[in-house]
Amino acid sequence: QVQLVESGGGLVQAGGSLRLSCAASGRTKSTYTMGWFRQAPGKEREFVSAINWSGDSTLYKASVKGRFTISRDNAKNTVYLQMNSLKPEDTAVYYCAADFAFTNSYYSSPSSWGQGTQVTVSS
Repeated sequence: QVQLVESGGGLVQAGGSLRLSCAASGRTKSTYTMGWFRQAPGKEREFVSAINWSGDSTLYKASVKGRFTISRDNAKNTVYLQMNSLKPEDTAVYYCAADFAFTNSYYSSPSSWGQGTQVTVSS
C-alpha cells in the first residue's frame, strides 16, 4: 500500500498563490498516476488534476485550467499542485490521490488517498 502525505495548504487572499505537495512512500509502484481532488463544505469530492508517471500527460478540471499546474518529481516520489490566481470558490480540503487511470476526458476512482490539506481563499 502507498502512503500519501500532503502539505502546503493555508489561508490566502483571492488572487494569491499556493503550492501543494504530496509525498508518497511505501508501495510507490502504485503511483504511476497521481493527482488531486478537493472537497468543499457540503459538497461532494471532485477531481482537480492528474498526471502520469513521465509527466507528459495531464488532465485538469475545466475551472482550474490555466490557473493550476500539476507536476511531479519521481526521484522524490512527490507530486505538486501550483495554484495561481486563487478564487474563493477554490476553498476546500485538497486530497492527494494515487493508483487510478485517466484519459483526456475520463478518470477512474483512486485506490489511495492522503489525509487532506485545507486551502482557504478569502475574498
